[in-house]
Amino acid sequence: MPYTSPYKSPVACPGTACEAPGLMRAQHHPTSTTPPSLSTATSTPPSPSTSQSHSSSTFTLSFNLPSSRPPSPTSSVFSSSSSTHSSHSSMSNFNSNSLRPDLARETTADIAERDYFGENPPPKALELHTSLAESFINIHALAGRRVVLVTSGGTTVPLERQTVRFIDNFSAGTRGATSAEYFLESGYAVIFLHRQFSLLPYSRHYSHATDCFLDFLHEGPDGNVVANEEYREKMLGVLRKYNSAKEKNLLLTLPFTTINDYLFVLRAIAQLMRPLGPNGLLYLAAAVSDFFVPPERMVEHKIQSTNATDAQVQKEQAIKDVEEEETFDNFDSSPKVPRSKRLVVDLDPVPKFLKNLVDGWAPEGMIVSFKLETDPEILVHKAQYSLDRYQHHLVIGNLLSTRKWEVVFVAPGQKDQWIRVPRHRRKKTISGVENMVGVAASGGEVVDRPLDPRDLPEGEPEMEIESLIIPAVEALHSSHIKKVKARSS
Repeated sequence: MPYTSPYKSPVACPGTACEAPGLMRAQHHPTSTTPPSLSTATSTPPSPSTSQSHSSSTFTLSFNLPSSRPPSPTSSVFSSSSSTHSSHSSMSNFNSNSLRPDLARETTADIAERDYFGENPPPKALELHTSLAESFINIHALAGRRVVLVTSGGTTVPLERQTVRFIDNFSAGTRGATSAEYFLESGYAVIFLHRQFSLLPYSRHYSHATDCFLDFLHEGPDGNVVANEEYREKMLGVLRKYNSAKEKNLLLTLPFTTINDYLFVLRAIAQLMRPLGPNGLLYLAAAVSDFFVPPERMVEHKIQSTNATDAQVQKEQAIKDVEEEETFDNFDSSPKVPRSKRLVVDLDPVPKFLKNLVDGWAPEGMIVSFKLETDPEILVHKAQYSLDRYQHHLVIGNLLSTRKWEVVFVAPGQKDQWIRVPRHRRKKTISGVENMVGVAASGGEVVDRPLDPRDLPEGEPEMEIESLIIPAVEALHSSHIKKVKARSS
């Protein structure tokens, strides 16, 4: 019988985070409006006392680092925490929990899940995405086909409800989009949960090309649009694979924008994948934000760089601001920034829901996370730490500087396995690549430590490393399926 989801409303059907942090940057889009899938929330706006903090010339990020996010005592993203209030809130929570045996039995992960999904608004597209995913999963579950959820691209952290400014990361979704193609080549049905406007399977070959896509085309004598001869063979091959995936209903693409969108939708889809049992695979390649602004501390409107619109400003303050304006100029080479011109953003850590995913959301599925680092000395250690902490099945570690040349598989009870693009095999292909798992870049001995980027050829490898990663993941997934079935028999 097809599985029927218990989640029929956007409130009841929520998502999770993975270990693939990106590099954060603040962005400002003067003409942008709220992102397509950004939900607004209703909460108390910031108090007038915080209005002057809206001025912005320098951007300082403040990170709170508790193991799980405590109740926020402040009413504005620009306010600092009150230790007295925080202590009172903690005592109140302790007293209320001591009267509730059911809450006392909850784990830290359970509490973090309940708090996050109870305090943050579900995205508007949640119900639609849940419905599409449920139908897709049911079809392939009945066919006995393996289904993989591939997450891809970076999540944004809005600084305002009506978002103009947000924090982003460098991810374009290359790993996820490329991996999705090779999963399809291997016979999987793919749910592709991706950052809106990031790379997509198949179209990625042209959507982010350094050359304009129109340079691949010309007008034929009869007025038809024709692909240039030198690109035609490759373009036809990509088009045929894309059309085949569509005709067989093997690819479902679902977009997200914010960290909140991602968490809600991921949790919903993971829970829908339970009936797949071990045939379900979660390949968490998205670059998930580590910090966010809780909704109760998020301002409604665009953060202002001046207080020109503040009707309540006192005359004395106005005079002071004029004096500061005269001594400070954004075009100065080394200005002394007035305090009133600074923007301090207080960010809370995003709860880590990978343990919830392992224990409750999709307990029989195989779960693969990614660990991106810039320091080769800590890569394997951080991957092993993640594996020990969350008790899932595989961490794929990679370095920012060599991520297209090598990755390392860290799995329970197994020796670390390096997968590399050999120097003597540089031809890119999306099918028919021989198994080169563990072959060193030199083509000789296996090296059990990260490569030095200075030893690599200039430019990017022509072979896609995902053509080596996915067969190795598929082999581990097959082993996982056998183990789960053996335990249940």
